[in-house]
Amino acid sequence: MNTVRKVEANWPDHVEKPEEGVGAFELLKHLRSEFEGQAASELELTILMPCLNEAETLATCIRKARDYLDRAGIKGEVLIADNGSTDGSQQIAKEEGARVQPVSARGYGAALIGGIRAARGKYVIMGDADDSYDFSSLDAFVWELREGAQLVMGNRFQGGIAPGAMPFLHRMLGNPVLSFIGRLFFKIPVGDFHCGLRGFNRDAIRDLKLSSPGMEFASEMVVKASLNELDIREVPTTLSPDGRSRAPHLRTWRDGWRHLRFLLLHSPKWLFGVPGSTLLGAGLVGIAALIGGPLEIAGIRLDLLTLVASCFSVILGVQLLTFSLLTRVYAGEFGVLPKSKHLDRILPFLTLERQLQLAAVLCVAGLAGAGAAFSGWASSGFGDIVGNSTLRWFSLSLTSVAISVQLAAAAFLASFIRLPQPGK
Repeated sequence: MNTVRKVEANWPDHVEKPEEGVGAFELLKHLRSEFEGQAASELELTILMPCLNEAETLATCIRKARDYLDRAGIKGEVLIADNGSTDGSQQIAKEEGARVQPVSARGYGAALIGGIRAARGKYVIMGDADDSYDFSSLDAFVWELREGAQLVMGNRFQGGIAPGAMPFLHRMLGNPVLSFIGRLFFKIPVGDFHCGLRGFNRDAIRDLKLSSPGMEFASEMVVKASLNELDIREVPTTLSPDGRSRAPHLRTWRDGWRHLRFLLLHSPKWLFGVPGSTLLGAGLVGIAALIGGPLEIAGIRLDLLTLVASCFSVILGVQLLTFSLLTRVYAGEFGVLPKSKHLDRILPFLTLERQLQLAAVLCVAGLAGAGAAFSGWASSGFGDIVGNSTLRWFSLSLTSVAISVQLAAAAFLASFIRLPQPGK
């Protein structure tokens, strides 16, 4: 048992593990066969297909891929990352001359991660095994990869989408919207964010340590490639109706939300920073305009209630901006996102002590203002507040106190995140 644990603890990341319960001898034998297979021939290209019960179309896809390799004179392989098929897909793949890599973890992303680990080619071109992508026409991908591209995305909108190949909702809403968000959030130069036919440098993508098990894997690959400044290019490709009689694995709303969630969680700037800056700016403008008295614009009178709403907007804005900063610090410290060069220049000045000093100034100023407002009210015998200047300054003072508490709490949390980790 101890030997098994030692072998598992030192298992290479790029080699898929056998099923659990295998003894040490079988583990070592499996590992040796993997390395011998990789050393036996340096392949240029692996054509990778994830597979879950694709018996109807798998043979056609493999034949097209093998014909392309032969016709282009490329030394390569066709690799099927099988995700637990029960329809005989594994046997079909072997009979068609493909290599089968079993992947026990379920999901589209999990299958591709296992396939990428097992790939023997310098380059990998991945695509679905449903006969919707043309594996017989991959020259544009190979050309860009040979020219130094690290990720080459297909663009179905440029190459052509056959009638019935893409659902109307995906074509007119889902894909364009998510692609736009991807370009906006991450400055990714692609027009078809979720094309399933894409090529990449195997080692460059392995280094990204992709981990999403589901359909959002497609987003993770592009986003992390962009964040790590990989060379991303795009080529036209076609999309045909898939040849299966059953429904596709993709679920429109569930998987669309998973893609959107991934994009938001990996962009603290747009999730927290931009809304926070907007609220803070709008609130400060409102306070500056109304602190001296009511304001009339186009016949609309803005007064105390608008001032209170402005103060509330400032508090929310500061809260979201601190969330943005804390999320970015956490993501950088724990490797969720690459460290931000801009943030690394700012953080040395944002010490716990300096942030607490700022929070203390805001708190004292707020308490002083609230005390003055209370004193004015007391001097009138705690009667009805006739003028609203007292309420104006009281609202502003409490806003200052609330922000001071937010900043102090955020400062301590940021310092906690950045505590030295054991073993580092």
